[in-house]
Amino acid sequence: MCGVAGLLDLALAGDGDRLDALGRDMAAGIAHRGPDGEGVWVDAPAGLALAHRRLAILDLSEAGRQPMISTDGRFIIVYNGEIYNFKEMSRHPALSGVAWRGHSDTEVILESVARRGLDETLRDMNGMFALALWDKRERTLHLVRDRMGIKPLFFARNGSRILFGSEIKALHPAGLVREIDPSAVAAFLRFGYVPAPLGIYRDLEKVMPGEVVTVVPDGSLVRRTYWSLSGAAERGRADPLDVGDDEATDALDALLRDAVSRQMIADVPLGAFLSGGVDSSAIVALMAATRSEDVRTFSIGFPDLGFDESTYAAAVARHLNTRHTELVCTADEALALVPGMPEIYDEPFADSSQIPTYLVSALTRRAVTVALSGDGGDELFAGYNRYLMAGKSWPHIERVPRPIRAAVGALLGAIPSGLTDTLVGRLPGAPPQPGLKLSKAASVLGLDAEGLYRRLVSQIPDPSLHIAADDPLPPAAPSTVLGLIDRMRFNDTTSYLPDDILQKVDRASMAVALEIRPPFLDHRVVEFAWRLPGRFLIREGRSKWLLRNVLDRYVPPALLERPKMGFGIPLAQWLRGPLREWAGDLIEASNYGGGLLSPAPARRLWAEHVGGSRDHAYQLWTLLMFEAWRRKWT
Repeated sequence: MCGVAGLLDLALAGDGDRLDALGRDMAAGIAHRGPDGEGVWVDAPAGLALAHRRLAILDLSEAGRQPMISTDGRFIIVYNGEIYNFKEMSRHPALSGVAWRGHSDTEVILESVARRGLDETLRDMNGMFALALWDKRERTLHLVRDRMGIKPLFFARNGSRILFGSEIKALHPAGLVREIDPSAVAAFLRFGYVPAPLGIYRDLEKVMPGEVVTVVPDGSLVRRTYWSLSGAAERGRADPLDVGDDEATDALDALLRDAVSRQMIADVPLGAFLSGGVDSSAIVALMAATRSEDVRTFSIGFPDLGFDESTYAAAVARHLNTRHTELVCTADEALALVPGMPEIYDEPFADSSQIPTYLVSALTRRAVTVALSGDGGDELFAGYNRYLMAGKSWPHIERVPRPIRAAVGALLGAIPSGLTDTLVGRLPGAPPQPGLKLSKAASVLGLDAEGLYRRLVSQIPDPSLHIAADDPLPPAAPSTVLGLIDRMRFNDTTSYLPDDILQKVDRASMAVALEIRPPFLDHRVVEFAWRLPGRFLIREGRSKWLLRNVLDRYVPPALLERPKMGFGIPLAQWLRGPLREWAGDLIEASNYGGGLLSPAPARRLWAEHVGGSRDHAYQLWTLLMFEAWRRKWT
């Protein structure tokens, strides 16, 4: 895992010293991603600089350094990620004559491109990656991102000038124009992240999952997709798995075992995140089943924050006999990170689990350089509570005329969340934050199915109250994806997963130079999941049915049967307590919003929240994260 950056600027053609200096400055901005080395390669006549920061994982020798040049001298690559099948790729007949300099996956990618072409190489690559490839002969630059969008790749264009990097901060030394895009802000306010291909600045974009962005010699861009979830979903729905329960369980077990074993290849210490939930427990169980030596696992607990999964994680670790490390964090340790979030997340980001994710990454990095995670399990196998609701409750709700539903929702929404928390919270088995859950349920009663999903994933339901701009609609699911649950899965996997979950993990882990690998997002597992009929996803009110069936072979169900817990922080209490001064300083400042956001709606939410009549924690956190980011980066 590493950081990449670079620029292509015809105005600098011939100025090798300036190109080299800019490349080094861009790499310095993301030095945290690669503490093990730096490299810059310049094609002065073309006005090109490629920069790299190295986190050495495979082939720790000098033979694994980047930028790397193909043996024929035509191609130069900078690459961030891991290719898990690179050894098989190296045995392709077309590569039989290669005199390998080392044993890195980077070299295999490069020599495969040189002998087989980019398209055939991408077709065979199994892994996570963001890469820039320069074709010296054709003077063409290719920017490529992995199928699921695990690794980030930003680029900005201004005329014929192209900048790119693993993080936005890498683009700043080369003169990124920081003019904020109001549409991107509106999208951020709705979702808590800026969805691809948008970037927070007007000139900034993201390479999409499964996309190649090619810069041709005249400076124009050609964008094409080499893999898409739409295609995978269409193929899966055209060829559904027609097997019994045992056969389906065997098939998923074997596929996940292979994905996990491939991702355990490293020349440095390796472990896994373990929360004690279904997804991470499945990954660790399969690691233990395929590895002879002890598996190292890591969890984090927050007993004084109202949630603590560390005891569940410890129980699973004992059963699987892993070498388990647990860190118990205090509220003060988590609170201390809040002001520094805009430094780590250099595009506005408001998923509050960014804080515990950073803490568990820092803990894990003390012992290992690579960790496997359970990211993607919920999206692929229908694990979110909204899927259960869509399958169980929505068909009945939908039968009631919308005007009646809307009226009932308005009545329920009028109940102060603090009152609901007080009354319902005292009942045995009450869910956490019942007031917030009731308010969310009330807000969706009058909607249609598409509006239901959009509302459920919205941080701020109506961004237009805060900014005079429209947020774009997400891409529509293909016509072959039928049913509300499948449409939710599709939308989550194309936006929420790559733009929130995976970017959260990338920034938090790479801030401490830790590589995270998510075996569920092996594209073969993704394609398999889209072949599953609904009975393998949700059955008898049990989510992730098939995945749980696999896990039951390794871990007793009693260790895992509990309500799904979030990995967040007690925002509502913190904003009324220890974060009140920090938040108030941001919202009540005379320059709040920088002319983009309207102060009045934010201050109304703030007054209602601190007064206790409403719980606006997530809306406020979104506004606060934007304002904190704006002050840091503009």
